[in-house]
Amino acid sequence: MRRIRAAVVGTGFMGSVHARSITAAGGELVAAVGSTPEKAQRAADLLGAARGVGTVSQALAEGVDVLHVCTPNVTHSEISRPALEAGVAVVCEKPLATDVATAEALSVLAQRSGVVATVPFVYRYYASVREARNRLRGPGHPSPWLLHGSYLQDWMADAATTNWRVDPTAGGASRAFGDIGVHWCDLAEFVTGQRLTRVCARFGRSAATRPGPYGKSVPVTTEDGAVVSFETDTGAIGSVVVSQATAGRKNALSFSFDGPDASYGFCQETPESLWVGGRDFNQIVLRDPARAKAPAGRSAVLPSGHPQGYYECFADFVADTYAAIRGEHVEGLPTFADGLRAARITEAVVTSAASGSWVDIATVSVPNETRSAL
Repeated sequence: MRRIRAAVVGTGFMGSVHARSITAAGGELVAAVGSTPEKAQRAADLLGAARGVGTVSQALAEGVDVLHVCTPNVTHSEISRPALEAGVAVVCEKPLATDVATAEALSVLAQRSGVVATVPFVYRYYASVREARNRLRGPGHPSPWLLHGSYLQDWMADAATTNWRVDPTAGGASRAFGDIGVHWCDLAEFVTGQRLTRVCARFGRSAATRPGPYGKSVPVTTEDGAVVSFETDTGAIGSVVVSQATAGRKNALSFSFDGPDASYGFCQETPESLWVGGRDFNQIVLRDPARAKAPAGRSAVLPSGHPQGYYECFADFVADTYAAIRGEHVEGLPTFADGLRAARITEAVVTSAASGSWVDIATVSVPNETRSAL
């Protein structure tokens, strides 16, 4: 089987995660892109690429099958577009774009180009998440009426901490929700099969200012946290609390999807288990591919008792993307359409937080002139 040839744009934490996953998925990291020859070489050395190149066009000229985009949010479109136009598959970090129109344009371009284009909603790949999905979406299973949970981190808890994501011109109008809240919403829809239809959101900040250029403090205009209430297309209600400034919480994504007969709870920091609650019982279901009716797929390769973690999920996502590039059918693969969905939810959340009112999540397409401009 021919190895998938890949290039990575971006050398931060996510660039290194992608590079590691490319290798784990059996791919060949052909090139790393840097803005100067020196940076390109450092990127190649850091990521383990065969060579460093100065531009995306140079990377595409290497004959790659897929481009991994791991750069600041506002650059995703300008980097992804040339690859899609050249018929090269793209793995683009979320958010797909910082506005809905651009996200839809990329999604449409990917469809027209006929190439695989995916977004790393990798929490779908935990076996316990797939277990909850299989049970909740099984024949005759009552639909949950209450969906709730949180995604809490603390890397922005110190007011002296800053990052390019704080600047809306680089990261977009939403920071905490647009960065991590969309992961929670993707899981809610992926697991339950329900679709969020409208939201009511409030934003908050733990710090009014953060360090800016030249050692000066600058006002913070993006949120450190959000509280979002929502309704779904089945009439369910729910809420999610999102924070990047909750001391002591490192990457605490958790959900509870509650039905009349059973409730299902998952926490990403203890991912080997799924809590299942019932009126007459509670049980902890441990990941075990040998168990009857356990989820199949790449996670089943890892025996019970060998903890499945974030790196494994990311590598499984990349391996699924590469399988799709080879022409295989892959169930549950998150695509640019899911990235567009996240952009629409984020837009509704930002609008609601600004207005203080309920806002419907748009499902209509952008105007035809946007499509014709592709």
